Amino acid sequence: MKNKVALITGITGQDGSIMAKFLLKKGYTVHGIKRRVSLFNTDRVEDIYQDRHAKSVNFFLHYGDVTDSLNCLDIINKTRPDEIYHFAAQSHVAISFQLPVYTSTVGTLGTLNILESIRLLNIKKIKFYNASSSEMYGNSKQKKQDENTVFQPNSPYATSYWITKNYRESYKMFATNGILFNHESEFRGNTFVTRKISLFVAKYSNTKKGILYLGNINSRRDWGYAPDYIEGIWKMLQIKEPNDFVLSTGKNYSVKDFIVEAFKIIKINIKFKGKGLNEVGYDTFDNKIIMKIKKEYFRPNEVSHLLGDNSKAKKILKWKPKTNFKTLVKIMVLNDRKYFSKKT
Repeated sequence: MKNKVALITGITGQDGSIMAKFLLKKGYTVHGIKRRVSLFNTDRVEDIYQDRHAKSVNFFLHYGDVTDSLNCLDIINKTRPDEIYHFAAQSHVAISFQLPVYTSTVGTLGTLNILESIRLLNIKKIKFYNASSSEMYGNSKQKKQDENTVFQPNSPYATSYWITKNYRESYKMFATNGILFNHESEFRGNTFVTRKISLFVAKYSNTKKGILYLGNINSRRDWGYAPDYIEGIWKMLQIKEPNDFVLSTGKNYSVKDFIVEAFKIIKINIKFKGKGLNEVGYDTFDNKIIMKIKKEYFRPNEVSHLLGDNSKAKKILKWKPKTNFKTLVKIMVLNDRKYFSKKT
């Protein structure tokens, strides 16, 4: 039986790179789209990169941009994939307020270009996955959010869900939305709050210097481990009929909880005092301040609480997360400690 072919947009990001490695282990031939920039930005896939001139190559990178409709059409036509995993996006919510037009363009037009390419090429076999986000729920009044919870997004981020659903229903495509709650890993970008914390804690364990500057540390998120979620995404394209699924842990924690757990790993007990912008975190051993609040890190419109209900994924996909919150934090901090150990 011929190996399945997958096309991954956003392959140099956290989810795209993890998915590429996951699929290669399953015997897929993997094609990835990456944007052309003046510097190499392939760190996350360096360990699986293969020279296209070598024998038995099953991993290929293509220059492209999902906002370029002709480019999308050309790559899909050349690769003829069985499955498309669409991760390309400006996925940093705080940055989406600074780059609202770009964020909305990539999220909306990028998804539309891929779906329209599939329709025009009329490749019936293609199964399409779109990365949607729990940010669509905004400040939902429901304690837990599932596939039927009303969307009320509080940021320019997360706009592609309805386009995917529309193409599924209008053209009978196998087009699926994965509504993923926050999923982190050692491959997370450095400016995301979880990685910002783990990097600071890892560096602080060596130097005992510096202050961690953050925004709203009381917001609560449903945090899971990205590799667990990648398996769930893959399962969405293995079932007979397309559907939309929430992937989450069903538990949530505050940013403050994440900070406490991260510092515990380096044997520091951090406590907090003060309120609002004057709140600080200090080491109980010597009362040294190691965390401060900065107004610039607050979003214009904050989402205070997200908590996912993954019942549908458990029932239909037989999926559930394997990694708990404390283990996730430990993985990230220990990975970053190795990074700083190499530098010193």
